[in-house]
Amino acid sequence: MEHAHPRPRGMRRALVAAASLVCTAVALYPTVHAAHADSPALSVLYKTSTAATADEAEPWLEVVNNTSAAIPLSQITLRYYFSADTTVPYTFACAWAVPGCSNLTGTVVTMANPTATADHYLQISFGADAGSLAPGANTGDLELRLYRSDWANVNQANDYSFNAADTGYTLNSQVTAYVNGALAWGTEPNGGTASPTPTPTPTGGGSPTPTPTPTPTGSTGTGTPPSGGTMFDDFDYTGPTDPNLNAHDWTIRTGSGGPGIANTWTQNAISFPSDPTAQGGKVMQLEATTDGTNTTQAEIDTTSEKFFEGTYAARVYFNDAPTTGQNGDHVNETFYTISPDNSLYSELDNEYLPNGGWGAPGPTLYTTSWYSADAMNRETHNVISSLQGWHTLEMTVEGGTVTYYVDGSEYFSTTGIYYPREPMTIDFNEWFIDLTGASGPRTWDEKVNWVYYNNSGALTPTQVNSTVAGYYSSGTNFTDTVPNS
Repeated sequence: MEHAHPRPRGMRRALVAAASLVCTAVALYPTVHAAHADSPALSVLYKTSTAATADEAEPWLEVVNNTSAAIPLSQITLRYYFSADTTVPYTFACAWAVPGCSNLTGTVVTMANPTATADHYLQISFGADAGSLAPGANTGDLELRLYRSDWANVNQANDYSFNAADTGYTLNSQVTAYVNGALAWGTEPNGGTASPTPTPTPTGGGSPTPTPTPTPTGSTGTGTPPSGGTMFDDFDYTGPTDPNLNAHDWTIRTGSGGPGIANTWTQNAISFPSDPTAQGGKVMQLEATTDGTNTTQAEIDTTSEKFFEGTYAARVYFNDAPTTGQNGDHVNETFYTISPDNSLYSELDNEYLPNGGWGAPGPTLYTTSWYSADAMNRETHNVISSLQGWHTLEMTVEGGTVTYYVDGSEYFSTTGIYYPREPMTIDFNEWFIDLTGASGPRTWDEKVNWVYYNNSGALTPTQVNSTVAGYYSSGTNFTDTVPNS
């Protein structure tokens, strides 16, 4: 079976030591030393991974402390200036940050004195838990995203802070930095001094303030809920542009890349309809459509790479036939976890192939633990059997063993090198392996009722179901107390 999930755009590499690098591991990042007493207190390095016209702006920043004293990051703010293309609001998201996305707040501010290249700026501030920036130290990557709420392309060609030539980290004086509101680096669009720092109002990105976790009765079978960080979502959203979706750390994939039919990912392929067969009456629906020429596919991922050992579960509705059109497509309906494709790459897959694929028959559920995508080194198990309808899928990752469950029964387990080695994202997608099995317009749907994660260890399927029932009985639609790794 081919590798199913090349890394989605916007999900970046993980750094092993995370936030501790901010203060100590200076050698890993460029360091700018003050040349003389008049050197700025801070320097900002910038690069971009997007062209002048793109589906989003991606300003990646690093901040260097040029002074001889540590500076609390909570005293530092950054401003990235741009010219809005429309009155449609812009939204901020954090793709990855060494200090932790949960420690970053992004605010889009309308400028009182606009210029031809800047009428707004994205302000980045740091929380108290971000730590301090040691003398000569570099924050490491701050991988930022800025996009229109209607997901139309952005034009960066006339943005004050954008520079298409900076594809590697380069000093950029048109991104400004402040310490306690005083300009410490760069030139503002009017060449003036720093204006007062506004109180941030988050517009998404990072992790929101967690909703307190409920205490469902009997969630462990003993009346005590599982301990540790948890994430639960029953996908009670109004649509793909609901701001709570981004605030709850989900990103709908758009644009380029595979798997399946490349460059066909769209936010319109995901919706949140009512469904009387679902627990709580709401679902997330992923839709893949094609007529053999025009194709769309669906994918949604957590932005944060913070899920590692513990218990993963989701209630998913698989379909053996399209909701409209001719059957026969090799389609893939999934629930999986994945990390960047690097030396510590990790991936755990549940892939339902109603008509088979890659030369193998269906219907079948492939469960796969990966060691290397490049070398196709993995362990896979599948049984030829229909899973039409609702099913609860669970994966436990503890003590060197990954165990897969379907509806409470153990399905497969792996050990050794196939055990995850770094934190991952949680992901769902629906996509076509190829377009050779059917003709005419057709639409395939996968539905997700809820998703759950607990980092306290391997829970039994009964414990998971009891805990989820507790969330529903307490009226909790979403909670996330999982710390960023």
